[in-house]
Amino acid sequence: MKSNIAFTILGVVMAVTTATAQDCNVTLSLFNESAKVNNYDDAYPKYKQLIESCSDTHILIYQRGEKILEGMIDQADTDERKNELIQEYIDNQMMRLEKFPAKTQKGAMLASIAMIKYKNEVGTLEERLKAFEDVAETDKDNFSSPVAIYAYFRIANDLNDAGERDIQFLFDKYDEVIELIETQENDKAAEAKPLIEKQEAQEELTSRESRILKNSEIYLRNYNKIKGSVNSLLGSKADCENLMPMYKRDFDEKSSDVNWLRNANERLSAKDCTEDPLFFQVSEALHKIEPSEYSAYSLGQLAEADGDRKKALEYLNEAAELATDQSKKSKIYYRIANNFNAQGNYSQARNYYRRALDSKPSMGVAYLKIAEMYAKSANNCGTTAFEKRAVYWLAADYAGRAGRVDPSLSSNSKASVESYKGRAPQKSDIFQEDAAGSKISFSSCWIGESVVVPNL
Repeated sequence: MKSNIAFTILGVVMAVTTATAQDCNVTLSLFNESAKVNNYDDAYPKYKQLIESCSDTHILIYQRGEKILEGMIDQADTDERKNELIQEYIDNQMMRLEKFPAKTQKGAMLASIAMIKYKNEVGTLEERLKAFEDVAETDKDNFSSPVAIYAYFRIANDLNDAGERDIQFLFDKYDEVIELIETQENDKAAEAKPLIEKQEAQEELTSRESRILKNSEIYLRNYNKIKGSVNSLLGSKADCENLMPMYKRDFDEKSSDVNWLRNANERLSAKDCTEDPLFFQVSEALHKIEPSEYSAYSLGQLAEADGDRKKALEYLNEAAELATDQSKKSKIYYRIANNFNAQGNYSQARNYYRRALDSKPSMGVAYLKIAEMYAKSANNCGTTAFEKRAVYWLAADYAGRAGRVDPSLSSNSKASVESYKGRAPQKSDIFQEDAAGSKISFSSCWIGESVVVPNL
């Protein structure tokens, strides 16, 4: 008898559970349809019902909830209602993180919360700043929204303008934000690189690969715009005219402070404030106490300015070996490459340009430099006039990559591609040689690569 009662109760529970799940799915479907067309009056009550009774049903509740709450905040007619909706938005993001952690990036959720506070001026500037700092400290790898990264620096700049934070604070935030941007740029450029190369080899991309490449290039353009906006905000505050008095004032007191010397050295070097004797004093003092990529790089700059190319390369190679930050390492490799390029040692120059790209895949200017060297070498590669001119196709491929990984170079990249293709064999030449689709190798010269003749 007891057994029958137990089975009866279990059956009732299962029936209720099944019915509840069905009700949740029906409500979710209706909610989704209303949310998709921004019908807030119909979607919002269903959203509240789902949050209260069906919070584990599907991540779509929170994805759509984020969008409708954002829209309702913008349309709120009183401050009181707006603040209520802002809190609901924050709760939505945190509940998503709790209910679906495997499908949710913590950094992205915290950044969206910081942005809603920023857009609606919730709290003081310091409180808004803290919201973004929490993202950077908690999950900076997923602090990827270009708009959120810009807002973070904008708040820091506003605090400096208001006199609440000093210029060193602003410089520190600038460095942090540029690092965030360049980290994301590198990730997206690294995603795009093999797909661009696949396209250049005339191989067809899958639909998934095409989508990844398109998204990567969109993000790269957006990061480029944001970087320009951040630099515009910093503006003249980081000019040598403002930096020099600040560092000269503190040098005697800080000449044995490694952190101060490192920051001063990096800032002066980045802004090319290298002609004043203070730069040499800072670099030399830092190199004696703690030889690092910063001090070695700066001493390399000074050696270059004195015309001592050999000494400059020694210091720059030392800097590259000491560097741990990939973006800084790429900058050093690029400078070394330029030294070899200027000497006409193209093979070594390309070696270092490629090292720069390995460290920072979004350094499009390195592709332009390689393309330029290839074009200059056209007459020395290949055994026939057709093969010599075919080098320009290879140069065009490299020039084209530049604009795709660094959108700020898109106009230069496009102009270079057109120029190189104009010097390459034309349709009539390809027809006369019957060479369409064939592969031409440049193994007899320093280039050592090959190119497929296009079907023009």
